[in-house]
Amino acid sequence: MSKVYEATDVGCVRPINEDSAAVFDPEVYVVADGMGGHAAGEVASHILVKAVRDDLADCGSIEEQALCRAIRRANREILATVAENPDCQGMGTTATLLHTEQGLAFWAHVGDSRLYLLRDGVLHQVTRDHSYVEDLVEHGELTEAEARIHPQKNMLTRAVGVAEALEVDSGRFDVRTGDILLLATDGLMNMVREEEIASILQQGQQDPARALIEAALRSGGRDNVTAVVVVYGV
Repeated sequence: MSKVYEATDVGCVRPINEDSAAVFDPEVYVVADGMGGHAAGEVASHILVKAVRDDLADCGSIEEQALCRAIRRANREILATVAENPDCQGMGTTATLLHTEQGLAFWAHVGDSRLYLLRDGVLHQVTRDHSYVEDLVEHGELTEAEARIHPQKNMLTRAVGVAEALEVDSGRFDVRTGDILLLATDGLMNMVREEEIASILQQGQQDPARALIEAALRSGGRDNVTAVVVVYGV
């Protein structure tokens, strides 16, 4: 068994919370950051969570292929909702999914929410951001420091519910007892440096997810912020 903590907050600026998160059996964790405004982002992230839950409900084996299939189901359902509701035009969502089972972690991912692994005091970013700024960093046109303050850092190159063809990143890795896994929307990373995130996760907080949210709010809380923390095997 693992200890799991989940928290979300509208932040200090936005009028509504367009993030969604879910934790459900068997050991599936989901974080989604909706976009589109006028509550459409909230609709998209909720559709994503429900589609994933429904798709995996009768799934015998949840590996990365199953997680990818669930995201693609959500993609179809969001597109269908947009087709039926003009007010939802332009909505979409990120999707970061994790499943742990018998010493393995399976993940699937679209957008700029993130999955991290904290092991032996070192925080590793598992997923890659699908963003314009991340592409610039990869091509050596921006440094990591420049990327953090770039005016277009929130421009996504890939999101769920935007186009029929959707490429989903996925993978697997070994997990050990005591590893800490973090799924979070960019409202956390944009407000809290990774060094502080790692420090908070190692402090043995009663609720580390809420502690991360509070750190983001203290730094200004300019976006919705969501975190799911999994302390594996304890």
